[in-house]
Amino acid sequence: MNAQVSFLEGTLSLIHIPVDLYPNLLQPILQVLLPPSQDTRQSITDGITVDNHKHGFLNISVTPIECSIVCNSAWAKSVFEPAIQRLPKDRAKTVAIAKDTYAALSVSGAGVDAGSRVADLTSPLAMANIPIFFITTYYSDFILVPDKDRQAVITTLLAKGFVFVEDDQSQLVSRDPSPTTTSHPHGFDFDPSHSRAPSQGGEPPSPHPSSVDDLQERTFALLRRRNVTPHIEPDLVLVHCTGIRGAGTQHPHHHPSASSITRSRGPNGSRRGSAKTIAGPAWVDTVDTKLYTGIVAALVAQPRFLSVSLAPDDNPPSLLLDRALLPLFGDTLVGPVDGALVPIFLDLADLPFEATGIVSGVAGRLVRQLRMEDGAELSYLSTARAGAVILSSEHAGVALGILGPLLGGGGV
Repeated sequence: MNAQVSFLEGTLSLIHIPVDLYPNLLQPILQVLLPPSQDTRQSITDGITVDNHKHGFLNISVTPIECSIVCNSAWAKSVFEPAIQRLPKDRAKTVAIAKDTYAALSVSGAGVDAGSRVADLTSPLAMANIPIFFITTYYSDFILVPDKDRQAVITTLLAKGFVFVEDDQSQLVSRDPSPTTTSHPHGFDFDPSHSRAPSQGGEPPSPHPSSVDDLQERTFALLRRRNVTPHIEPDLVLVHCTGIRGAGTQHPHHHPSASSITRSRGPNGSRRGSAKTIAGPAWVDTVDTKLYTGIVAALVAQPRFLSVSLAPDDNPPSLLLDRALLPLFGDTLVGPVDGALVPIFLDLADLPFEATGIVSGVAGRLVRQLRMEDGAELSYLSTARAGAVILSSEHAGVALGILGPLLGGGGV
């Protein structure tokens, strides 16, 4: 597999919001989607303030189980923490911000399908006892790892044949053409023992898994102990799409300057000091405003399912959404908008926060068994306290039939 892995700048936080509190925290959610004040760099020229905006990695996911946010840690502190503190104390306790902060890795690879590419990366990281969170956007793959494990990630990848790109220790590339011997889909791979300290789940830690199969068996055993069963939401069908490239007048990560200032003048030509405007592109000039209007409208409507991902090199946002929301977006979307994807949900609320990525073990087993089905493709979304295995409508029922017996339930 030829793949390149690059660490993105900044640290990320993972936030869980219960569905019933989503309306109470909609304002901070919109604030991190739109130009956030705490990410604004201000330059003052002759008394005029110019605001520049830059998005880092951001994922906003609203599902029937929860709302989950992956955002810059500074946003979590300056935007979400104050909003949570304004809630009644008993309700504020139900919102959770992960104690760990995360580093994001951008993954790119040519000539390899996403499932194989992710398998080559997640398996060695899982066997090294590194929990990861994997998000596939319309354009790219992103791995989130605890920031404290950054060096362990580098060490593991170097041991698997990756090398640094020149002298840049934030980028690694693999030129090993040998195929992987295990198969994992994109997602969150981890050693369940990593998250089972007595203070969290009351269970003693166990030895590291001896193989990927052993890791998956432990995953299913933990899910059975916590009574986690898969289910499908009636009549919920998803589509994966994105906005139209180049719809904004400038590149969305272009940062306007204060080089041009226009002052309005009075009837006699005198300057009006209170009427100062900035000539030059603002954030709203650099993005597809119709697309963002659709996203805001969908979020305000409290959707059954909407996952929005933004990344520094992704233009425009990537969307995985309830097909019923498509009319809100008009002609702003491209991609398989006529597709029919069905999510199989796993509610992981009773598991420790660090164990949310357990869904990748479930998806890994499904990939292996669904290979017998011609054309079966699988992806999934790991959120803060839940997981969604996503398949075509024709394969979702088959997958549910596989998971039900493994998890000790019928999968209704």
